[in-house]
Amino acid sequence: MESILRTCLMLDVDGVLVSGRPTDGLRWTFSLREDLGIDPTELIETFFSASWNDVVTGKQNLLPALSSSLSKIPTNVTAEELVSYWFKMDSRVMNAVLADCRLARTNGLSVYLATNQEHKRAQYLMDTLGLRSEVDGIIYSAQVGVQKPHADFYTYAEKAAGCDAKELLLVDDTHENIDGARKAGWDAVHWRNGMKLADILKPSISH
Repeated sequence: MESILRTCLMLDVDGVLVSGRPTDGLRWTFSLREDLGIDPTELIETFFSASWNDVVTGKQNLLPALSSSLSKIPTNVTAEELVSYWFKMDSRVMNAVLADCRLARTNGLSVYLATNQEHKRAQYLMDTLGLRSEVDGIIYSAQVGVQKPHADFYTYAEKAAGCDAKELLLVDDTHENIDGARKAGWDAVHWRNGMKLADILKPSISH
């Protein structure tokens, strides 16, 4: 079989490189009621179900949209306070994956984050969590205007990385995103618990 050189890794963030609370990996909303007095179900109904799609594609800004949603539930917590809590509680960097990203870059691969994010968390990932120095860049949905698996996301990512589709590999934990990448002509691997990024990348970095 003809060997195709994959020169660029597009890495999903949530569920792959970053996963849950720093202390235990549980979902960031696990203790939301105990810590801030907010019912996670109400937050999902008033914010994530109602406004998140517009926020994560850059059509609304996070803080005004979240503030409006919080006004509909019984809480005195501000949008700024909730965002601070959320980002801190959803920031466990998977060190084994990060180490394999470093190895990939040492061996000549470009590594980009390819993720459905809004602007503030994208900046948090890059600057507060320090991922800016670990990758070549980030492509995220609020920047692009659509989420994975929309075809325009993959087209935008190709141009941003300066790569042809055949050079790109997506590692992602969502089947739909994998299917979208393959339709765009990328290689793609569905990430599951227990996998090692180094094993996935071995054909691309072996000499």
